[in-house]
Amino acid sequence: MRKLITAFKVSVDGKVEAAQDMADWAEAWSDDYGLTDEIDACVLGGKMYPGYERYWTGIQTEPDKPAWITGTAPTPGELAWARFAAKTPHYVLSTTVTSVAWPNTRILRKRDDIAALKQQAGKDIYLMGGAQIAASFIDAGLVDEIRLIVYPLIAGPGKGLFALTEQRRGLELRKVQQLPGGKLGLTYGLA
Repeated sequence: MRKLITAFKVSVDGKVEAAQDMADWAEAWSDDYGLTDEIDACVLGGKMYPGYERYWTGIQTEPDKPAWITGTAPTPGELAWARFAAKTPHYVLSTTVTSVAWPNTRILRKRDDIAALKQQAGKDIYLMGGAQIAASFIDAGLVDEIRLIVYPLIAGPGKGLFALTEQRRGLELRKVQQLPGGKLGLTYGLA
């Protein structure tokens, strides 16, 4: 069975977004989790999809232009993710999204569709978010691994990664990595 892996860039106090709906501490939106060799599908929630589509389409079509979210030119890692994402199947889990423009993307309506996707042959699947869908999938027992990059800051008000989970879950620490700038890379398996 394929693993469903979720990954987030978080503050020390567990925030994935500041009060302004942005993780302004994240330096880039590239794959800093080491996932590209391990996955062959991505899952997003309906709330995240429109911004994701706009951001990565912009980088693909105008790689030298500053990205609309960051206001800076894409990093080499973001350019690499844009190339990877263009050829990787994406699934949008939503009851409200009716169409998608991103190539190789399908809309799924139920969590059971993701459970079925895990049963298919292939590499692992990246559940990229947002926090609400990640919490829902953790509660449903569908997430197999959580990868975090913890930034050395206290964000204060904002969206907590696990604020919406409804059940206590044990985690098994699988990997700790000290990263530049005081960041930590943490990989947990769900018990």
